[in-house]
Amino acid sequence: MSRNKRASRWSAEIELQVQFFDLDPMEIVWHGNYVKYLETARCALLDSIGYNYTQMKESGYAWPVIDLHLRYVKPAAFGQRLKLHAAIMEWENQLKIDYLITDAVTGHRLTRASTTQVAVDMSTREMCFVSPPVLFEKLGVLPS
Repeated sequence: MSRNKRASRWSAEIELQVQFFDLDPMEIVWHGNYVKYLETARCALLDSIGYNYTQMKESGYAWPVIDLHLRYVKPAAFGQRLKLHAAIMEWENQLKIDYLITDAVTGHRLTRASTTQVAVDMSTREMCFVSPPVLFEKLGVLPS
């Protein structure tokens, strides 16, 4: 089954340090910058399966984000080291990635998120209702 909330075969983890330019007037990370953090983790995940944005384009598909959910638990602050974990949870009809952002030192959860992307055939600009074979190939699975 392609959906498993507990674990994923395909995941990546990165660390980053909160920079001054990411803060808001309250001196915590501005909520919109978490989307940038998710993108950084997503790129690491896509690189790990050999299907980054350049490779997607070369395969003839764009994968726009069509849905984004963020749940803020605790704010991140200047200088704080963050651990970002991204995992592919669905792939058959869409690419759903779950994220967890934690404090890299304490392990405390800061943010949970998910994004959903769909394949779009770049030659026709039509959305695909089933993920293209190239994604299954990159994941090493057979279509159901």
